[in-house]
Order: sequence, then C-alpha cells, then structure tokens
Amino acid sequence: MFFYYLRLAGLSYKRNPILSTLMVLAVAVGIGAYMVVFTLNYTMGGDPVPHKSAQLFHVQLDNGNPDRDGDAPDQLTYMDAMALQEAGLAYRQTASSKLSVIVEPANPEIRPFSVIGRGAYADFFPMFDVPFLYGQGWGSDADQNVEQVVVLSRETNDRLFGGADSVGETVVLAGLNFQVSGVLDYWDPVPKFYDVNNGPFDTGEALYIPWRHTVEQELPRTGNTNCWKPLDGTGMEAFLNSECVWIQYWVELRTAAEEEDYLNFLNAYTDEQRELGRFQRPRNNNLFDVQEWMIEQEVLPDETRILAVLAALLLAVCLLNTIGLLLAKFLGKSAEIGARQALGAHKGSLFIQHVIEAGFIGLLASASWAQADQDYGVLIISRERLEVATSCEIGIYMQDQLVGRLFQEESRSFNLPAGDLSVRLRVLPGQMPGCSPGIEAQNNTRLHINAGDVLKYRIASGPQGMYLKKADLNY
Repeated sequence: MFFYYLRLAGLSYKRNPILSTLMVLAVAVGIGAYMVVFTLNYTMGGDPVPHKSAQLFHVQLDNGNPDRDGDAPDQLTYMDAMALQEAGLAYRQTASSKLSVIVEPANPEIRPFSVIGRGAYADFFPMFDVPFLYGQGWGSDADQNVEQVVVLSRETNDRLFGGADSVGETVVLAGLNFQVSGVLDYWDPVPKFYDVNNGPFDTGEALYIPWRHTVEQELPRTGNTNCWKPLDGTGMEAFLNSECVWIQYWVELRTAAEEEDYLNFLNAYTDEQRELGRFQRPRNNNLFDVQEWMIEQEVLPDETRILAVLAALLLAVCLLNTIGLLLAKFLGKSAEIGARQALGAHKGSLFIQHVIEAGFIGLLASASWAQADQDYGVLIISRERLEVATSCEIGIYMQDQLVGRLFQEESRSFNLPAGDLSVRLRVLPGQMPGCSPGIEAQNNTRLHINAGDVLKYRIASGPQGMYLKKADLNY
C-alpha cells in the first residue's frame, strides 16, 4: 500500500504542479537557511579538543587597575608567567605568545619572507595533542638552555624544503641558525582555542620556537598587549617589569583535586604579591577550561545565536505556509475523498495517504538541496599566507577568462560544474612598484572537479613561476 500511496502523491503533484512546486520551494528555502546557520554555529562553537578540553585550563590573574572596576585581564604579565612557569606545579604548563620573524631560506631562488610564529614551552605540543609529520617537539632542556631549535608547520616546510623530511636541517630566523626538531602535520583547530583573544578564527602559526627567544632576541610581538599604567623606564627591561599583559598561559590538570590545588597556589601567589604592592584589586583568580574560556571570551558571537533563532523561525513560517497550501490542496480533493469513502475507504487509510503526500513534498524539497550538491563542486584558491613574494594583485584565470583577483591574505571560492578545468595565475598591473605588465611564465594547472567536491589550493611559487598546490581545507 505504501507504494500505491506514493504513486497517488506523484499523480497529485502532476495534477497541481504550480501549487505543489510552491510548497517544495517554501520547504527548501526554510531547510536551506536553517542548515547554513546551523553549520556556522557548529563550526564556530564546536569543541576543538573534545577528548581533553576539561583538563586544559587558561590561567587568569587580576592585576588590573585598582582605581577602576572591570574584568580581569585575559593575559598575564611577564613577571607572573615566569613565576608560574618556574613553580612548575601543574602536570604540564606553557606560556606562549605570537611573534613575527624574518625567515632567510637557504635556497637563493626563494626570497626572505616574514611569518607569524609562536614562542612556547616544550609542553605546548603534548598538552594540545599537536600532530607531527616528521620528528617531534623539543624537550624541556631546550627551554632551560634556550637552544636554537624550531618546529615548522607543514606549509612552511613545503615552502622551504619542498615537503621533504627536514628534521636536523638549519633554518635562519632573524639572522640566527635554528635546527629543525619537527614538522607539524595539518593542525589548525577551529576555534583556535589556545589564543582566542588574538583571533579565534585566524590560521595557525608558521613556526614555533622556545619561548625565551621572544625575550632574549627581542623579537617583535604581534599579539595583543595591554598596559594600565606607564612603564617605569624605557627599553625591554622596563617592559618586562611592567604590568603589561601579553602572554597566554595554559596548564593541564588531570583531576578536580589538581585543579583545586593549583587554584589555591594562584591565590597564595597573588596574596604574596599583594603584600609587595601589586594585585590591589579584590582576589579574582580563575581557571577556565577550554569550553568555559570560549564562552568567557564570547568566541561564538551573539549575532550567530540570533541568526539561528531567525532561521528556525523562517523554517517554521515556511512549514506553516506549506501546511496551509496542503490544506487548500486537500480541500480541493473533497469530491475524490467522498468517492473513496463511498467505496469503503477507512478514515485511517485516507489519513495515511495524505501524510505520505505531505512527506513526498518534504522529500522533494530535501532532494533539491542534495541535487545542488551533486551538480556542482567548490574550488577554493587561497593566498591567506604570505607564500608568494609579491605585494601585487594576482589574477585567477579559468579557461583563459579572468574570474577573480587576490591580494595578500585573501582567498576566493568558486561554485563550478563538475568536469575538467584549466586555471592560470598572473600578476596583474597596478599602482604598486613592480606591478607593471611584463613577460612572465604562464603556467596552466589542470584540475578535475567531481560533483560535491570541496577542493582547496594555495598559491605557491617556484622557479617556473606561480602555481597551485593542493592544501588541506583547514589550511
């Protein structure tokens, strides 16, 4: 009987195609809007380390201005971070901060370039379960001795060493020779929970070095720095002894007892500092686990929650309109229903028939989105990282037609029909020096896109000019 009722639903659709199509479109619009917002909320508000997010804690100490009310600072001062690091009371702990550094490639064909890196302690990698492609992170001895070791991201390793195992190789950073101890596999957690105050949806860093190099080499800081009173002097030493907060500090605590003990230690530390003239606000020390910290920092904006409610209301309105249209359609078949009842049809069977017809409409609405996914693929071309040594605009040509332009730190996405595709990159003329038209290599990259694919490529540079290189979606 089910297939019989399904056949009747199909015949009913053909009998009133305009009305039936309106119902399908109404449901499809509601489902599409809701799923887009749902996916956005899921991605932005997901747990980036679900297996241990309850064991990782961000440390917050309130050394703020005693003459003003307000929340505790999001980061720590150099003095406090070093005191906690030297105490070493957590199972694992790390101070970390963003930095900028010039990389000088050994290959003369690659120009020096600037990257965003991170200074951290050895515990950073096992704490956050950072995956390695080659080698491993440095040990605690490297932290204590301030050894010149570096961990490269996969993208940086591709750029410097063509993706080969570079463990033991030398990389020149800020004029100093650093030895590669490891190369990360693709790792770009969303949100970037370990540094949400400097951009929760920024891409990961290009390299990692022992944190004390940040201070001893006076490397430029690229993260947030907040000071509530002037420095007592000038120079790096005055900055380090100031109340400026600029360091993120995380600890790993495996049990509730360890968490309680560590919080007691923080309270005792700030009480001691209060006697020395610091921490004049009422005690307000906190340990936030990953999820609590993202809520505290409002990583998921209120606007996305509002959009979720509006999308749900839109879906409800679409469904109510569809119910009204279905009711009008069913009332138009009252003569047919009366005839079936006269022939002995039960009310239950008539009810089932109309439920299946309503479900048939919903199935068609869902199938319209599935069909859209099957007919097209998505191609993303990224210039989000500074891998091409030019500030000029790069043109994207598909089938020899200009379809997009990319400046530094941008990306473009294209919905394309399934099939073969030819992509070419070219520096476009502009007002910047060196961006005038000239002779350059014209390399075509042949791609094949299947229906439903989501492909991402990054713009890379080699001896033969610019080309596209496959990248992970988290790149």
